[in-house]
Amino acid sequence: MEIPARAKKKSSTREGQFRYALDMCAKTGDLAGALALYESAVAENLRLSAYHFNSLLHIISTSIGTFDEPSKKSSIDTSFAIFDRMAADGATPTEATITSMARIAAQRPDEGANLAFDLVKTMGERYGASPRLRTYSPVLSAFCRRLEADKAYAVECHMVSMGVVPEEPEIAALLEVSAKVGREDKVYGYLHKLRGSVGCVADSTAEILEGWFRSERAMEVERSNWDAGTVKDAILMNGGGWHGLGWLGEGVWDIRHATVNSEGDCSGCGQRLACVDIDRMETEKFAVSVATLALGRESKSNFRTFQEWLEKHSEYEAIIDGANVGLYQQNFADGGFSLSQLDAVVQELFERSQGRWPLIVLHKKRALALMENPSNRQILEKWRAEGALYTTPTGSNDDWYWLYAAVKLKCLLVTNDEMRDHIFELLGRSFFPKWKERHQPGSSRNSLRPVFLLTFLTGFFG
Repeated sequence: MEIPARAKKKSSTREGQFRYALDMCAKTGDLAGALALYESAVAENLRLSAYHFNSLLHIISTSIGTFDEPSKKSSIDTSFAIFDRMAADGATPTEATITSMARIAAQRPDEGANLAFDLVKTMGERYGASPRLRTYSPVLSAFCRRLEADKAYAVECHMVSMGVVPEEPEIAALLEVSAKVGREDKVYGYLHKLRGSVGCVADSTAEILEGWFRSERAMEVERSNWDAGTVKDAILMNGGGWHGLGWLGEGVWDIRHATVNSEGDCSGCGQRLACVDIDRMETEKFAVSVATLALGRESKSNFRTFQEWLEKHSEYEAIIDGANVGLYQQNFADGGFSLSQLDAVVQELFERSQGRWPLIVLHKKRALALMENPSNRQILEKWRAEGALYTTPTGSNDDWYWLYAAVKLKCLLVTNDEMRDHIFELLGRSFFPKWKERHQPGSSRNSLRPVFLLTFLTGFFG
């Protein structure tokens, strides 16, 4: 293929012209043009980089699903020839390379899925590359389409071993193949994975769920002999809303399409739904992750001292982010830290909990500054005498302390902090957002202990 005149103007070198022309093919999805460019480059013995090879393979991988069988077979063969040439030229494959090759290999009608999985499993050892969720997706989809359930489960197992977390499309695919092959134990397991990771399922996932519960196999799975006390204990242990004991009951499932309003009222059953809290095991893991991050960024001795202190003082029912409460709505000309505002919240919580003091977390430097005022000193000394005040050491970030205490003690947290700072980003995008979401006003139904934003407490201090 001749390099377009526009490409020649953009770069004076042959390699630059080739890259520009290839980028234009990628932009327009021109597979024929990209392959013609590749053939001309090979004929001219032009040295290609990993970028060039990855661009070619990406164009093929995004187009191959629309081809007829003869064209698809030809494209697969061409792709592996390009991949072999890449290795021969000393260009190291990357995660993007293997992702494209997995998508292409998975299109083979015979052993394509196995070949794709082998590419993914060995990419670390062969090329030093780590798979991502997108790398696994075509392999998992291929096995699920072929109803090779055990191989699909093996893909998920490998994902987890590599620290890759399945999301709704992957869980839905695994749930669907499990339903189709009649693996009710796996269906149950993936239902819980869906419950734990997805706030609201997509329509396509809802159809899979409905298909399972309307199936004959779903009507056959039953357990008629079970102890109500054991189920109740399991529900409490798991945060409410689910027991995790398997398929209980018997007969035909009652399936209805319903809506839930902003207050949690269900049109199907007429009841107000409870927000399901995080289960205890997940909460313990979260507390450990918070502590691990804090120990890596705070003075280890200081934070360990706090952990040991908290173990001996675990009776608190509420934690107060002292700095945040004291500075709430104080951004005006004469505004500043308001200890009276903080004390009003403390007293309100004290009365609500029938004489149990909350734990106020306050930075030592701020506490020392407040002590210079006699009236403030009296309040702080009262809190300290009641064991209600913990001052974090100089140089520490008190956010780690109040967050860890709230999670570890599974209690109420009073703050107006939106938890968007960098330290909360460190906690990841899986568990922390879920914990925050389920411990805020609006989610505090039934037995949940919520995080109260201060906008809901303004009535306590004017």
